Amino acid sequence: MNIDVVILAAGKGSRMKSQLPKVLQPLAGRPLLAHVLETANALDDVRCHIVIGHGAEQVKAAFAGKSISWITQQEQKGTGHAVMMAASELDLQGITLVLYGDVPLVKVETLQNLLGRVDDNNMALLTVELVKPSGYGRIVRDEAGKVIAIVEEKDATTAQKSINEVNTGILAIKTSQLLALLPQLSDNNAQKEYYLTDVIALSVANGVAVNCLCIQDETEVQGVNDKKQLMQLERAYQQIQANRLMDEGVTLADASRLDIRGELTTGQDVFIDINCVFSGKVTLGNNVSIGPNCVIGEKGKQVFIGNHVEIKANSIIEEAQIAEGCVIGPYARLRPGTVLAADAKIGNFVETKKANIGKGSKVNHLTYIGDADIGEAVNIGAGTITCNYDGVNKFKTIIEDGAFIGSNTSLVAPVKVGKAATVGAGSTINKDVDDEALAVARARQKNIEGWQRPVKK
Repeated sequence: MNIDVVILAAGKGSRMKSQLPKVLQPLAGRPLLAHVLETANALDDVRCHIVIGHGAEQVKAAFAGKSISWITQQEQKGTGHAVMMAASELDLQGITLVLYGDVPLVKVETLQNLLGRVDDNNMALLTVELVKPSGYGRIVRDEAGKVIAIVEEKDATTAQKSINEVNTGILAIKTSQLLALLPQLSDNNAQKEYYLTDVIALSVANGVAVNCLCIQDETEVQGVNDKKQLMQLERAYQQIQANRLMDEGVTLADASRLDIRGELTTGQDVFIDINCVFSGKVTLGNNVSIGPNCVIGEKGKQVFIGNHVEIKANSIIEEAQIAEGCVIGPYARLRPGTVLAADAKIGNFVETKKANIGKGSKVNHLTYIGDADIGEAVNIGAGTITCNYDGVNKFKTIIEDGAFIGSNTSLVAPVKVGKAATVGAGSTINKDVDDEALAVARARQKNIEGWQRPVKK
């Protein structure tokens, strides 16, 4: 059966104190709405309809190219009114599932369970039990335990306020039944709005029972209204990711000091130290060790790290392919296009960009290697730079197998250093160096005997 997922995302979110619409506020590096949309699309036979209002163009632009039915709610007149706006897009023979763009952590399994409770005689409502239910609509049941209504706190009696089971707003219902109930909604209330919660009592009155799925984990259905709640959900999300990694065998120095803002896949016996951030799509092989304060990956980019790689403290890897046995850092930066062959070493304060670095080669200190092909077993001394940019165009440096580049060398591209060649320290190389040759390009030293230092007057 087709499922129409209606995601309500029209609110302004004024308590966010932000020019960004609420549903675009970032959670783990992605908009809140992106999390909801990903969960919805994981269901079978779905079409997603997103009701937008405040910041509509911004929201649409953030999801350009996605298969989404956009519905504009010009006036925000309540949740029931928002669903009314989507009514003409719904499949009369299907099921409608209502979600919220600012409730990002609901699980696919929970929604599948909820949908499984819908039939000709039952709609399904997701509820949660709270120790402190203040502020939420209470689920009112009759003596037989059947749901008969949702009572908002301001309208609740003292006895009803003691009820711990509350409404989450997430519901599923046969679309034909929903379309019959929507015209019965009324704005006869203090806010002059149409509430979707009124569908519950109307459904019961029309002979359709409410089959509740009551969950225990409130983070699944927690909404976001301000920055404090956003931070709380961020930590909840990150704890979920940390738990998953540990279940898969990853050793974390501190599960509360880890941030995953993309997709992280790991092999066996991986160790991740404190304060590490993973973005984009990152793959770690077996026996990988990540030191503290490392930032690995970049949104929309991929990083592959092979087996037995050690990444030392405070290193940044933006987009790279790293083969087995490599050692990186501390304080290294691998920019996009870096490819390291097996057993290569990138040391402290080394930056690489569009660089292919061969097997067993070493770039250990204070060096920039950009737009370069480095062969096997090459040793590059401290302070070496590839001068790859003339202000307009970029050029390539080639260093072949077994070459030795002395410290404080400038390689002015395009230039090639041959196999087993040696470049003397302090040289500026702008001509090719033949295989096994020695290149020295520096001013002749001059010593002045008896020179007197200036004396402060």
